[in-house]
Amino acid sequence: MFAVTLIFGINIPLTKSLLHVWISPEGLTLMRILFATAAFWILSFFGFNEKVPFKEHRFFIIGALCGVVFNQGLFVIGLNLTSPIDASIIITSGPLFAMIFAAILLKEPISVLKVSGILVGASGAILLVYNGHQASTTHTSSLTGNLMVLGSSFIYAFYLVFSKPLTIRYSPVTLMKWMFLYASVLVTPFYYDKILSAPVYLHPEKVAILQMLYTLVLATFIAYLLIPMAQQRIRPTTISMYNNFQPLVASFVAVAVGMDHFSIIKGLSAVLIFSGVYLVTRSKAKPEWGNEQR
Repeated sequence: MFAVTLIFGINIPLTKSLLHVWISPEGLTLMRILFATAAFWILSFFGFNEKVPFKEHRFFIIGALCGVVFNQGLFVIGLNLTSPIDASIIITSGPLFAMIFAAILLKEPISVLKVSGILVGASGAILLVYNGHQASTTHTSSLTGNLMVLGSSFIYAFYLVFSKPLTIRYSPVTLMKWMFLYASVLVTPFYYDKILSAPVYLHPEKVAILQMLYTLVLATFIAYLLIPMAQQRIRPTTISMYNNFQPLVASFVAVAVGMDHFSIIKGLSAVLIFSGVYLVTRSKAKPEWGNEQR
């Protein structure tokens, strides 16, 4: 999940720059879905061709809607309308949603340690992003965009909890190939024209192509391959806590390339975020699905 967070954290500013000039939010969403569908189905022919009972496909369809269609669609469209700063703050709500869904659907207890970890981690992320917000001279907030990002966070938290049993029964490749296939069937009829008119390949430039490849290969295929691997081993709330690393990653990338400088606020934020993840990881819960006690 830390690797996924690094990938997603770098992808936020890359996606924002793509959406300004090279492709629409709807077109980018469909391109990610179609690319992942092809990649996972090709990979499935190399020893991952599991049989899925017909009655199980309803769960894959729900997973496709929540984990791919609405999650990616709402986030990308919302990010296009609002600022990366606002989006980074809003996604810190994910662990709270995940904790509530896990309590309802998986009967995971809501412990004081878990709630404390969520609050500590969120405070670190919000402190970091708010400090950057104060230093920025451009504010492009949007209520509609913020609500879409919030909706994406809510739906993704549900997906992490809902799909937990599926990750035990099926390999990550099987899980993703069916979810992305159903997502492509559901989305293509509505957004195919957005791809056909995208400047990114009508008038390609090297930088835009590289950014697109990063989004498709790393932020879609690799990231969505790693997420179910993590779901097999750790709880949904813990997985969701890693979202708080995304603004931290973006901040330190900016420092590394000379666009920003290290400060006490960044250091304090890092300590709070790491502490929050540690507390949630250490919180008591029911035994994992056949794995170690937590």
